Amino acid sequence: MTTMRKLPIGIQSFENIRNENYLYVDKTALIYQLVTKGKPYFLSRPRRFGKSLLISTLDAYFQGKKELFKGLAIDQLEQDWNVYPVLHFSDLNQLNDISLDYDYATLCGITHAELVDNLTPELGMRGERLGVSLC
Repeated sequence: MTTMRKLPIGIQSFENIRNENYLYVDKTALIYQLVTKGKPYFLSRPRRFGKSLLISTLDAYFQGKKELFKGLAIDQLEQDWNVYPVLHFSDLNQLNDISLDYDYATLCGITHAELVDNLTPELGMRGERLGVSLC
């Protein structure tokens, strides 16, 4: 007798879903197509529509966590499993300039504006080396 797998209600972590054997609808072939097309995408879907799980899946993919994709379509499609840098940004829309300046000044010893001024050229140089243009 086979046991029913648990539904991942409220779980947005691809790694947790795979490691804890939750039911997962395999859409990794579509994710592979999305990644290999090499063009920008804007994801605009309603709440509770799987955006966070998609981002978590992309995060695991770009970190080269091949073991999480065992038995899924992308396991057969991807040959290289390269690791790429992944940047995580919190919901900056909920923050105002004052809180940003306070947080950065407190944590980093610089203001948000100083961080942007210092980070933009560095990201530009790294992007050029990787053949990526920053908008």
